[in-house]
This record gives sequence, structure tokens and C-alpha cells, in this order.
Amino acid sequence: MKSLKKLNCELIGLSVDQVFSHIKWIEWIKDNLDVGIEFPIIADTGAVASSLGIIHPGKGTTTVRSVFIVDNNGKIRTILHYPQEMGRNIEEILRIVKGLQTGDKNKVAMPANWPENEIVSDEVIIPPVPTMDAIKKRNKQRESGEISGYDWWFCHKKL
Repeated sequence: MKSLKKLNCELIGLSVDQVFSHIKWIEWIKDNLDVGIEFPIIADTGAVASSLGIIHPGKGTTTVRSVFIVDNNGKIRTILHYPQEMGRNIEEILRIVKGLQTGDKNKVAMPANWPENEIVSDEVIIPPVPTMDAIKKRNKQRESGEISGYDWWFCHKKL
């Protein structure tokens, strides 16, 4: 996952399968798809998966296909659950990581479908301000074109 490495992210796999299954899975993917698995895969007896709530309740020990995005402080920022019948959306995972990093770095929020939002396109949302003085300043910024927005409480800008 070169795209994740570019974002300074690491990928770790967790599986309730036994180690020999992982070895065969890695071998098969390399031999048949010419893709090397370059991340660790944790063989779980089910204890970790159960504690995370990712054992499907109606399918025995079949795991839910879950993605946990954890920041560099160890805080879970996003949890995605996919049913067994559905593959993960790598583009969405990358979008989430980029959005979280952008938001943290710039103290902004990403709108729905960012960076292709139907209303503000690739712009980011500037958080609302908490005081009347800040509202006046925000309105001046909008009037001067420094930022865009519909009102002081919904402003956006390009980064």
C-alpha cells in the first residue's frame, strides 16, 4: 500500500485464521496476483476480534471486515465495518486518512464527499467562531473575499 506509506501510515492485518492460513494467503496473492503483502498479519484466536466487536453475530467465528483508523496518539478516529460479502473501499480509507490529516494540520473540517463536495467542491469548512467579535471579523473576511461562505457560521476556503 504505497499510498498509505506516502501518508505516513502503517497497515496491520488481524485475522482469526491460523498462521499457516496467512502464509498460504500471502503466497497465493504473490504467485497469482504478483502483489507482495508487506504488512504484519496478527493471528488472533478470536480474543482480540471479540473484544473489538468484529465477530459477526450470526456467522460463528466469521469476522466482520473492519477498518480501524488510529492516529499517532493511539486514538481511534474512524471505524468502518464491511459485511463478509463486501470488500473494503481503499479509496474511501485513503480519503479518510487524508481528510483527518488535513483537518488536524489546518484546524478545518471536511464536507461530505470531500474533495468533491457538491456545494464547496474541494474547499474545506472553517469551524464556526464562538464570540461576537469573532463573528464580525469572520464577516469582514467573507466580504473581502479572503474566505467564502453563506453566513458567518458556514464558511469555507481553499487550502
